[in-house]
Amino acid sequence: MTGTAQEEVPKARAWLLHVDGLSTTQGSGAGIVLTTPQGDDMEFAVKFEFKASNNEAEYDALVLGMRMVQDAGASNLLAYSDSQLIVKQVNGEYEAKEESMVQYLQQIGELKKPSSKTSSYIKFPEKRTSRQTLYPS
Repeated sequence: MTGTAQEEVPKARAWLLHVDGLSTTQGSGAGIVLTTPQGDDMEFAVKFEFKASNNEAEYDALVLGMRMVQDAGASNLLAYSDSQLIVKQVNGEYEAKEESMVQYLQQIGELKKPSSKTSSYIKFPEKRTSRQTLYPS
């Protein structure tokens, strides 16, 4: 997502979500790190019980992480992925052509809609930002 109004939201009030999906011949899974506005980290490793491509695992990690942040009651979210494809598709810079990617984008779109439970601000920057950069000591 882009736009000056979104970029003006103070990072100190945002939850941070760093996700990374992985797929190998032995299975797929995700690494998820949630950082609260107070700077507390919660790390999760998830093994998926289904086969997934690398891109599908990246999207599954993002969807799962976004749901976790929603369940925690976050109102602002900065989400980071190391997948250039996923970031550019979510930001609308790349078009999703595969049906599975289109479905993931629809899920993300639903999760991005503001409501009483969901985040009102979500940004998907291109570059990974460390917690120390956003929450200096």
